[in-house]
Amino acid sequence: MRRAIALARTQVGRTGDNPSVGCVIVRDGAVVGEGVTAPGGRPHAEEQALIQAGEGARGATAYVTLEPCGQRSSGAPSCSALLAQAGMARVVVACDDASTFAGGRGMARLRAAGVRLDQGLLGAEAADLYSAYRPAK
Repeated sequence: MRRAIALARTQVGRTGDNPSVGCVIVRDGAVVGEGVTAPGGRPHAEEQALIQAGEGARGATAYVTLEPCGQRSSGAPSCSALLAQAGMARVVVACDDASTFAGGRGMARLRAAGVRLDQGLLGAEAADLYSAYRPAK
């Protein structure tokens, strides 16, 4: 999670209306993918990390600084759906996201897909990243 937080810090203030999120995918003790929200807010961190991980994402653990989105305004698949489709075994989320695009939906989607979900790892440190973030309501 420390690496995911470090990645997120690199884009704070550069992601438009979106928060800067970091995602690191680990399988068998090795990082197989990582990503951070791109300038302007797209693509999301999880999307980039999954592309980098490829098949290495199956059975892996994703460390994400903020709850993966549960829906997208664009109609594209949400990050929670992409993580589930990739076959992630576990997702560790540092902070909840109160926005209309997450608000518990991302975590609910992961649970429904049978993905093990853990919350709060380095939560206070990650929450500091989002102190100025005002989620869409």
